Amino acid sequence: MTTEVDLDVPLRIADLRAARDPVKVVVGPQVRERVTAARTFLSAVLGDDRAVYGATTGFGALVGYAGRADLRDQADNTLAHLGAGQGPELDPDVVRATVLLRAASLARGASGVSPHVIDALAAMLATTFVPAVPRLGSVGASGDLIPLGAAAQALRGRGHAYLDGVRLPAGEALKRAGLEPLPLDGRDALALVNGTSLTTAATALALDAARSAHRAVQVLTCLLADLLGSDTQFLDPRLLAAYGHPGAVDVGARMRRVGAGLVASGARPLQEPYSIRCAPQLLGAAEDALRYVDAVVGADLASVTDNPLFFPDEDLVVHGGNFFGQPAAFAADVLSMVVAQVGNLAERQLDLLVDPNRNGGLPPMLAAGPGQQHGLQGVQLAATALITEIRRDTMPASMQSVPTNLHNQDVVPLGTQAALRALDQTRLLHLVVGSLAVGLRQAAYVGARAPTAPGCAEALAAVAAAVPPIDPDRPLDADVRRAADVIADFSVSFS
Repeated sequence: MTTEVDLDVPLRIADLRAARDPVKVVVGPQVRERVTAARTFLSAVLGDDRAVYGATTGFGALVGYAGRADLRDQADNTLAHLGAGQGPELDPDVVRATVLLRAASLARGASGVSPHVIDALAAMLATTFVPAVPRLGSVGASGDLIPLGAAAQALRGRGHAYLDGVRLPAGEALKRAGLEPLPLDGRDALALVNGTSLTTAATALALDAARSAHRAVQVLTCLLADLLGSDTQFLDPRLLAAYGHPGAVDVGARMRRVGAGLVASGARPLQEPYSIRCAPQLLGAAEDALRYVDAVVGADLASVTDNPLFFPDEDLVVHGGNFFGQPAAFAADVLSMVVAQVGNLAERQLDLLVDPNRNGGLPPMLAAGPGQQHGLQGVQLAATALITEIRRDTMPASMQSVPTNLHNQDVVPLGTQAALRALDQTRLLHLVVGSLAVGLRQAAYVGARAPTAPGCAEALAAVAAAVPPIDPDRPLDADVRRAADVIADFSVSFS
């Protein structure tokens, strides 16, 4: 069944997820009315010889010079000079989410864009067509100019695109998809590129993935405590209420639901290592940080990121900087820190689990026959590499401003880099979480006690159904990925 997305209401992250496949984008009468009104107003403004950036002027630092007289020629000029992107191409899921978000921003009716542009974006999203967009080139200041320029060119039949996963010349991909090349004038072209849609889309998708991993680690922490027979005082509601942080209170409540019925073995120390005992405080702080990112992403999904903006009812053309992606830049950097620390927690829990000095006497590396077999040894090595990769990339991008564009863009947020990096990190975190899940499944096989909490037993059963015991040794890369997917799906029931 094809998902339906209505451009008359703010987008949700679920809509961006759905856009990886063909979606039906509804451009309703209210959208069409306000977009047409702004476009009509733009025509009147240009007829009055009023200055409109990008329509009557050059771009960026060249704003003081006149633009080209022919508006279609102005569109060519807009997009041609942005064809400077480099590096690997963006993931198709990210590009399609970006196009949907750009359509939603334009549909707010403040950009002066032609209605047929929004129709063309909607038509594209109903197919498997994906513009080929280079990753490198945006500083997130005048929007994501270079990547959005590549997307716009592909919609015009220039450059390259993917159809059904096959990379083709964009013109051929359009033809096979049953789409027409998109005609643009200067305002249309500028409106397509002059916004932070890539930055916001990547931040939103990273937030979604980080929340999934965050939920999964809460479940796996409870399962770890149950398999070890830990005392659950660390989840006491009075303890966490005294701590006073809303995230910790809520995470503790969720973990108590997972671990309801857990009976301590009495064989563990009074106080567990911090990777268990302080998990609600760490994951609670992550929850508070994720809520901040929630608010930023929510605002961005409903915003108009363009310049200039048109207000027909007030006879105003307003020039400014709504394309400046600083909110998402800060939010993505916060997300990166959350991902690193949640990953640290999961990796340290795996380290505890494979260590016979701390795991209650289970065999080293959880090997079914130590020496003859090696159990989790390779998985732990890989998890260590994954977490160090995440940590290496946590330097905030939003503080790396470098003046450019003849000092027209003398401060830049670099939100695109922050957002794409955070998304990369969440994919690695997913694998660290899967590594811990495989370890817990193997611990149950090599002698850990059966879970006493029904929620923990269900979590273990879900992973065990997807991952056989490691006996004898085998490659575990696919098992880690499967376990990560299974525990992510399972954890939704406790969200």
